[in-house]
Amino acid sequence: MDSAAGALPPDTDWPDTLRPLLERGQTRRYRKGTLLIEEGDLGDTLFIVLSGKVKSFSTDARDREIVYGIYGPGEYLGEMSLDGGPRSASVITLEPTVCVVVTRKTLRDHIAASPEFAFELLARVIRRARLATQTARNMALLDVYGRLAALLAELSEPQPDGSRTIAERLTHAALASRVGCSREMVSRLMKDLERGGYLLRQGRGLVLPRPLPARW
Repeated sequence: MDSAAGALPPDTDWPDTLRPLLERGQTRRYRKGTLLIEEGDLGDTLFIVLSGKVKSFSTDARDREIVYGIYGPGEYLGEMSLDGGPRSASVITLEPTVCVVVTRKTLRDHIAASPEFAFELLARVIRRARLATQTARNMALLDVYGRLAALLAELSEPQPDGSRTIAERLTHAALASRVGCSREMVSRLMKDLERGGYLLRQGRGLVLPRPLPARW
């Protein structure tokens, strides 16, 4: 891991409310597979992703994993522990990643100097809370297919011809972690969707040529 104070990538259009905070923090570079945050630990640092990709997740005693989200440049991680409580999830890098690490004191000083940033941070916390509520709702009220269909719709981008595409490579194990089921169940459902013409493979990504059925 390398670090440097205030070393922001050049020619990047960071918001005016965020750039001063980035310049106050410590820029660190991490290899793929680096655990940035471990669930249950105490910490007072906020990670702001400059480049790369990270995963927020939890595991149980049997090493079963549930993924809360995949985050890239401009996203914050670790804000839930700024109240002094334990970390609510673990965070690991999925590829070489650069973050700015900000302490609670630095964040407090920045908010004092730029009060409007507090509203931006609060808005992000509210969005995360809404996503967590939606995830809990889906886990309680939808079956495995319903959760998988909702995730595929969330990850896909609409195209002019009415189809939707997912550019990133998604393994069945990764999808299973996101919807809370076994890899075998996801593999079976994905194969069924392909046979039904609802799902096509395109290079490393996927194409949804038409809306997925409400039930399967």
